[in-house]
Amino acid sequence: MKFEGINGLTEAQVAESKRNHGSNDLPPPEEETFWDKLKDNFSDPLIRILLVALGITMFLALVGYADWVEGVGIAVAVFLATFVSTYSEYKNESSFRKLQEEASRAENSVFRDGQLKKILASDIVVGDEVLLQAGDKLPADGQLIHGEFQANQVSLTGEREALSKRVSPKGYSPPEASNFFDEYLCFRGSVVDDGEAILKVCSVGSKTFYGQLYDELTKNEDDRESPLQTKLSDLADGVATFGYIGASLIAVSFLFKQIILDNNYEIARIKDYLSVANWQVAVHDLVTSVILAIIVIVVAVPEGLPMMIAIVLSLNMRKLLKAKVLVRKLLGIETAGSLNILFVDKTGTLTKGIFIPSVFMGGNTSIYQSFLEIPAVLRSILAFSLIESTSSFIGENGPVGGNASDRALLQFLDNSYLKEDAQVSIKNEILFNSERKFSSVQLSLKDQPAYLRTVTKNNTITIVKGAPDYILNHCHAYLGPDGRQEKNINLESINNQLNEVSKSGIRVIAIALTDEEIDTEKNTIPNNLVLLGVMGIEDEIRKESAPAIDLAQRAGIQVVMITGDKKETATAVAHTLGLLKDGKSVLTSQQLASISDERLQEIIPTVGVIARALPTDKSRLVRVCQKAGKVVGMTGDGVNDSAALSQADVGFAMGSGAEVAKEASDIVIMDDNFESITKAVLFGRTVFRSIRKFIVFQSTVNCASLLIVFLGPFFGFDFPLTLIQLLWVNLVMDTLAAMAFGGEPALMRYMSEEKPIKRDQPIISLQMWSAIIINGMFIAILCVIFLTYDPIRDLFIRNGQPDEPAFLTAFFAFFIFLTNFNSFNARTPKLNIFDHIFENSGFVWVVLLIFVVQITFTYLGGNILRTVGLTFHEWIMIIGASSVIVPFDILRKILLGPYINHYN
Repeated sequence: MKFEGINGLTEAQVAESKRNHGSNDLPPPEEETFWDKLKDNFSDPLIRILLVALGITMFLALVGYADWVEGVGIAVAVFLATFVSTYSEYKNESSFRKLQEEASRAENSVFRDGQLKKILASDIVVGDEVLLQAGDKLPADGQLIHGEFQANQVSLTGEREALSKRVSPKGYSPPEASNFFDEYLCFRGSVVDDGEAILKVCSVGSKTFYGQLYDELTKNEDDRESPLQTKLSDLADGVATFGYIGASLIAVSFLFKQIILDNNYEIARIKDYLSVANWQVAVHDLVTSVILAIIVIVVAVPEGLPMMIAIVLSLNMRKLLKAKVLVRKLLGIETAGSLNILFVDKTGTLTKGIFIPSVFMGGNTSIYQSFLEIPAVLRSILAFSLIESTSSFIGENGPVGGNASDRALLQFLDNSYLKEDAQVSIKNEILFNSERKFSSVQLSLKDQPAYLRTVTKNNTITIVKGAPDYILNHCHAYLGPDGRQEKNINLESINNQLNEVSKSGIRVIAIALTDEEIDTEKNTIPNNLVLLGVMGIEDEIRKESAPAIDLAQRAGIQVVMITGDKKETATAVAHTLGLLKDGKSVLTSQQLASISDERLQEIIPTVGVIARALPTDKSRLVRVCQKAGKVVGMTGDGVNDSAALSQADVGFAMGSGAEVAKEASDIVIMDDNFESITKAVLFGRTVFRSIRKFIVFQSTVNCASLLIVFLGPFFGFDFPLTLIQLLWVNLVMDTLAAMAFGGEPALMRYMSEEKPIKRDQPIISLQMWSAIIINGMFIAILCVIFLTYDPIRDLFIRNGQPDEPAFLTAFFAFFIFLTNFNSFNARTPKLNIFDHIFENSGFVWVVLLIFVVQITFTYLGGNILRTVGLTFHEWIMIIGASSVIVPFDILRKILLGPYINHYN
């Protein structure tokens, strides 16, 4: 497309337009406020029941049958637990959303001050002239002033069928009404499926029709749970059921102790206890048992798991962004850890995507290493053909816009040729896409240059560029060094030479001419072509690609390269990258088409490369591999890749790719680098590991606390841990522990020592069950011994005799410290509990914080926490005794290690 006379707005005009018409920003979607979240948390049925029970307790306190301090303490503890949970969830969700918004801002090519510039879509104003090409999302409403394109308006109309948009014969005039099906009106949110045009903006921001629909669109966003969230929800339900049963047993055991044991099984005393005269005592004990059951449920139910996911993703979001990975959907990062086959584009992902023209081969197979080596007439024809068929804009600093291949071809020319104006106009045009494999443009010549007279006898000429496989068979002649047509074209010799060139990894693009017209309805290649020659362009392989592919393969992921290149080019690149090891083969799209789905399922494990690939091949590969039970990853950057990206278990869009591809993806690789994809897989596995560590830690605490509370009454302790103390345990285990385990480092051994996480792999493994049950029972046994062994009670002396408040304070601290030390065991399956610990400094600080806060609260808690101050010597004894859980768990790992895999 020619861009003469398009200068765009000046900076002064941009400022004036923004003042008069506003900016292109849309109002942010409504977010749930902190107070809304807090209100929702207080509407939880358990909390409501607890509040009712709290009211009864306070009533009994007023009439003198209960301690009001207990009621106030419960109220404060419930509020703090709910408040901290709400604040953490709100803060991390807000942080995650903000990071996503900052990293996913769209850009568009806009003419400003006579130059084509990339600017943020939010900076576009009324009057701007925007260059639209395949894959671009329209940033505002407007009308076309040049070109035409096929618009996908599914986000506005729900209809997936593309509509033609063209220049109005009446010229540009801002529309007075909306009609999405009007071929002369273009709307924000549409996507360019095919074509190229320049849009003049007439409405921006909330004044666009998309802006008016925005609120409704954001309210209808998909909130489906990911597979991991579903598994965690199932786990929570299972644990909750266990908690309900345990709570009921504990309530019954408490009442049994109060009614039967405390009355020594004497019928008379039991009748007196249950008499109307003592109703207050019976009601108090009944309410206490109900409150105890509820608190046990609050402790047992892992309501911290959803918050844990939010914290883990939030803490890892910045790490992922630094690794150039933007997570668009939670499903993506979770599923990335499960990938066992990954289809990856060659260009721009395994290679740098920076095309460098390296060679030109004439129709007689002569090779020219530079533009000036080409004979003069042939050189002029080549320059004319490349300049007049490009979709790039030739600016002051060289070619910009268009596709990478067009820009590379123009770079082959001498600068003096780029400034020539052949005075042509476009009659018809077929733009390149990955299905057609070619582009063509039909030009009208105002004054026919002498060097074109051997190609066309009239004032029109058609230029065709594309894959040699598609074009050469339509050539009946070639242009010799003097620019004259030669009929004796030797296609076999040309193909042999191209194969030799391709074996060095060079991409080849054929250029041919004709005076025939373009068939824009059928979009076919004209038959009577004259071969001008073949350009060879190189795309340097990224130095990170081969090591990253090796890492992915060692991680159990089959990597398959997909490319539109010739088989010879693809094979050369694949050998360099190590994709054809272990007998891996190369399939072409044509071979793929001849294979049934059943046969493809059988041979796909042996495939390393798909050459001459079509977009439809990608969707088929995803479908077939999923049918075979594989977890499939797919990369893409174009409009035609969007179907495969959305169908794959996890779609990776390239940051430089089309907006529609990004929208269809789960993860955006912002630097287009394959190494970043392996980082996404690593983080996916890390997130899964972090959640597992948290589950082990929390479930061990739950198991131990339930056993202690259940057994306590039978050993003479109504409340070995009081209601408020249990709420404090819940607060520590849910919020602080989530933060501690949320920052776990991404260790390379998750890639080199582990295989992909199976789709049906349970959250809790055998190794985890052993840690939860064995350590939970051990903690409970230690606590029972602490409570019942008289020599331990004698260690806490006040005024010459054992002091009960000091003893119970020590027991409370002993339980907290046991579980705190157990966090070291839970964070690694290794015997070395300090394995990579300083890479998660947050863990160290949280553990220290729990020790400090627990000690501090014993001095401040008083009657509410049932604590008193302890001596320095007593603190040392408690801390030393509670650390025994560490060697015990190391012994468990040693004994069970040979029988239980750490990771399964």
